[in-house]
Amino acid sequence: MLVVGPNGAGKTNLLESLHVGTQGFSPRTRSDASLIRFGREGARIALTGERAGSPLELNVVLHAGAAKRASLNGARLQAAEQLRGEVATIVFTPDRLVVVKGGPAARRAYFDRVLGRGTPSLAALPAEYGAALAQRNASLRGIAGGYSSREALQPWSERVAELGGRLVTARREVIAALLPAFAARAAELGLDAATLSYDAEPLTLEALDTRLDRDLDRGATGIGPHLDDIAVRAGERDLRSFGSQGEQRLAVLALLLAEAELVTERRGFPPLLLLDDVLSELDPERRLILAGQLRSFGQTLITATTESALPADAQQVIRVEPSEAGTVAA
Repeated sequence: MLVVGPNGAGKTNLLESLHVGTQGFSPRTRSDASLIRFGREGARIALTGERAGSPLELNVVLHAGAAKRASLNGARLQAAEQLRGEVATIVFTPDRLVVVKGGPAARRAYFDRVLGRGTPSLAALPAEYGAALAQRNASLRGIAGGYSSREALQPWSERVAELGGRLVTARREVIAALLPAFAARAAELGLDAATLSYDAEPLTLEALDTRLDRDLDRGATGIGPHLDDIAVRAGERDLRSFGSQGEQRLAVLALLLAEAELVTERRGFPPLLLLDDVLSELDPERRLILAGQLRSFGQTLITATTESALPADAQQVIRVEPSEAGTVAA
């Protein structure tokens, strides 16, 4: 499906609404208030479709100053973010280049989201580890300040070691699962010898105990998966430092396509792909290759300023035009 319209018409807003409606949150901001049109008190996203042949009805309602409300097939969900456990959506926006060109935190966050989309039962693991880590760090500061004890720290060290070990193991497994498809898709796009590298070892209680004095001095845990990095390389080159922006873009696209294959294999249905302004920086040959790759996936929405940007016949074309009342799609 191709979404076309002039710059500023609202194409990105349309894709963002689909992400919120299927995942319960925006890929652009964590502020729900910014999703509501200026001058309005609320907003609603209602979607209908099917998943693995079964009807699907999704509703997300936003009100200023209140938590989002979401329902799936008429059943109220405790949290809107629960939608991501039911529907898989993968989005590309130009700022997704941060996955390759940004710092380690951006890569950790991306691969942890891949972990959750591919295996929903593990989606909460990174947040659980983060919560335990915050408690351990608070306990470390309490000991340094004289109002806590090493005995009080021990349960949090055990919890951080347990969850940290599980998180490292889960990351290693999902990266290994992504690697073959990532390398293949990247090669098709002209990025040869693409690879992913994650060399971390599972966190242990012994490792935490060994550096306890240093952690007490710092007031923070200085070892664990919260400090790890995943290298994205082409041959021997780390693309973060030695890749052109074009190569970084190709690497991100290959990652997203590899993730789509993984989600399809593990969950039994393809994800919804939302590709915003993905064609503008690709040469005609790579646009054609990408269009061919996308045929093997499920529903895909691509935004562009003109129909000619996509070197293939779209099954459906949506034209977006600005108006005084907001975006109009036809």
